[in-house]
Amino acid sequence: MSTRFADALTQMPDALAEAVAPMLTEHFAGHLSAEQLKQLSEKSGLEGSELYLALLPIAATLSYAPISNFFVGAIAHGASGDAYMGANMELVGEALFHSVHAEQSAISHAWLAGEPKLVGITVNYSPCGHCRQFMTELNNNEGLTIRLPQQPPQPLTHYLPYAFGPKDLGMEDGLLDGNDHEMVLENDDPLVQRALREANASYAPYSKTPAAIALETDSGRVFVGRYAENAAFNPSLPAMQIALNGMARMGLPFDSIRRAVLVESDRGQISFVHSASDALATVSQVPLEVFKAQA
Repeated sequence: MSTRFADALTQMPDALAEAVAPMLTEHFAGHLSAEQLKQLSEKSGLEGSELYLALLPIAATLSYAPISNFFVGAIAHGASGDAYMGANMELVGEALFHSVHAEQSAISHAWLAGEPKLVGITVNYSPCGHCRQFMTELNNNEGLTIRLPQQPPQPLTHYLPYAFGPKDLGMEDGLLDGNDHEMVLENDDPLVQRALREANASYAPYSKTPAAIALETDSGRVFVGRYAENAAFNPSLPAMQIALNGMARMGLPFDSIRRAVLVESDRGQISFVHSASDALATVSQVPLEVFKAQA
């Protein structure tokens, strides 16, 4: 078990702590399979909301919050039965809008893992308006259940009635429905090609600017992020933040980044070159490599 979870285990029921400890390996980043959740339920006697709420201290441990020291954990529940943890992330020296909220972290975690639909979100603090708006972009937002400590489960519509979402802008597909923008890029570099694949799977229905980031560490591990747009624009989640958040959830230092690649459409209405470079510069001296893909 990784020692970073030691305090979290003391906040959980003993039977659950004993059962989950072997799963908390050095590279644990918050993904629990349906089979693992079943094992935890059987060994702890906790089911459904009780189990998810009891696991929140583990999710909160994945937080990187050097500015606020306010650690928020969230768990996204997939229709597959898997659970995807997320946590807030802040970048010292950068504007606060570069931050990632725990709910955004959990949702993007599920998205990158290929989860087709989310049925619930469990979080240790009530979702802010920013996160409620971000959740409206999901393809199952009307059926999404929000679980909070000491509160009955409620649908997202309870927390955000009369929501403005993708359908108001004529969009039928949601964030997890899958995309293939079919962009091409003549470059044989494996990291560039990985970023291209992620860019082609990104969600940019409003700006028409598919984009993605691929970060490679000293050990050769690769972390990726896809651009996730929102009908209200400002809650959109940049690819760089998703990639950095993946590293943070695993507890890896940002100074281990040795390469950073951005791939974006050559026909987009916006660009991520400056914002991605700014976010990267707060945590690493590595320059951002920029590639324009042909749409």
